[in-house]
Amino acid sequence: MRHARRRMVRRVARLAAVGGLLLGGTMVTRAVASEPPDAPAVPYTSARAASGTGAGLVSRLGADRTAGHWVGSDGRPVVAVTDEGTAARVRRAGAEAKVVRHSMAELKSATEALRSAPRVPGTAWALDYRSNEVVVRGDSTVSRADWSRLTDVASGIGGFVRMERTEGAFTTRLNGAEPILSTAGRCSAGFNVTDGRDDFILTAGHCGPTGSVWFGDEGGDRQVGRTVAGSFPGDDFSLVEYADGEAGEGAEVVAVGGGKGVRITGVGEPAVGQRVFRSGSTSGLRDGRVTALEATVNYPEGTVTGLIETDVCAEPGDSGGPMFSEGVALGVTSGGNGDCDKGGTTFFQPLPEAMEALGVRLLAAAREGAAPSAPAANGGEGAGAGAGGATAPGGAAPGATAPVTGVDGSTLLSRLTDRRNVGPGMLVVAGSTVALVATRWIRAEQDRKAYRRHYSATWG
Repeated sequence: MRHARRRMVRRVARLAAVGGLLLGGTMVTRAVASEPPDAPAVPYTSARAASGTGAGLVSRLGADRTAGHWVGSDGRPVVAVTDEGTAARVRRAGAEAKVVRHSMAELKSATEALRSAPRVPGTAWALDYRSNEVVVRGDSTVSRADWSRLTDVASGIGGFVRMERTEGAFTTRLNGAEPILSTAGRCSAGFNVTDGRDDFILTAGHCGPTGSVWFGDEGGDRQVGRTVAGSFPGDDFSLVEYADGEAGEGAEVVAVGGGKGVRITGVGEPAVGQRVFRSGSTSGLRDGRVTALEATVNYPEGTVTGLIETDVCAEPGDSGGPMFSEGVALGVTSGGNGDCDKGGTTFFQPLPEAMEALGVRLLAAAREGAAPSAPAANGGEGAGAGAGGATAPGGAAPGATAPVTGVDGSTLLSRLTDRRNVGPGMLVVAGSTVALVATRWIRAEQDRKAYRRHYSATWG
């Protein structure tokens, strides 16, 4: 009976150890397959649905009853409306309503009045939906006399134009995410696009005029392509045709530095309050929020309108680099002030407008779980991205210079060696292994003792 109980205990112990091994293995597998818990600045947010809801309501209700929309701090869509009746309709649609005094039509009328005033380089204005104001900024280069004249214009418009002075100077960020270089300067490649026959880089228009030849190295040994179309000032976009007509492998990837990349699966328009990411060769991957839309900037080289205003930092060399969020391409870097030490304001050329004007569409990356499809035009499902920088060696597309393993570039090895991801599972595996070895050793030791007793009895 005693031997039977011992055998039963040993059998239960072995089964428990084997079960622990299976459990620990499952925990490790899931940790490896999932995103790391502290992935740094993963370029995805949860604002996409909120942005679509707000945009749809504004479109249906019209510019006379609404004054823009944004993503609230809780992630819900907020729509500015001019009356309680419209507010009730917004709430029934599942969004939050904020009753304001001035409609979108009034706000845009104010920007038209500012645009018709004498141009003052170093100034910018944008629609601040949350405060229901037009915000006018003047940088350090604006003289006291020019600022006074512009203030008089604003006062004549009404009390909803706010005047602010800002540090630094509003400049184009010419100079890049991996660079493309020409005699005009250095820029970042933006997104890879196609017209159905040839492939191009869509980047900033101020980077260089039509005819500019671009190289992927300072020695001028590797020609990337030539600028064949663009618009600046007024807009800020241009099209660089690849020298061999093809973007190459990795055309749908945005490089974010350190051998990491993000696949872009769509193109769209941002919402105020939305978290966005920008990549450039000077300052790498940076993130922030959209602070305003329909911005106008009076650069020294000319005025650009219809821009996206953000609090994402940028520095000279980041021009033309891609801005994106949640796998959606949004725009290319135009200019701004400040730097990534002190912060600042950065403006972006919206991508849908640029693609429509140039007659191109993004090179497609199929969404996860979806069948591959042809690239879609403005607003469609298909999309692509160049690097946040220049071209890769061997004619590969921007962003294809290093392996891309996911939105944060994590490799299988890094996850296996990250104790925060697989530690608990490894502990279970280790403990179960020790238990299994111990039960086998105990059994072997007991068998040896039993044999010795038997041998001694038969010998004597």
